[in-house]
Amino acid sequence: MPTFLSVAQILVSIAFILTILFQLHGGGIGGIFGQADSVYRTRRGMERTLFKLTIILCVTFVIFAILIANLAKPSP
Repeated sequence: MPTFLSVAQILVSIAFILTILFQLHGGGIGGIFGQADSVYRTRRGMERTLFKLTIILCVTFVIFAILIANLAKPSP
């Protein structure tokens, strides 16, 4: 298995974790005091960019995982 694929997958996974952690979380503290959580709102600006980046990193991570799994199979 090529090491550059493993290193690339590690870097993508770190970036994936960071984008998930940077995203804003739902209702926040307002939910404790009775604020409605069912309010529809759209993602704008940085939040939209982080959302799209999360999807891209997720797909990239899965592709790397499939590539590494296929290269690690023993030849008959």
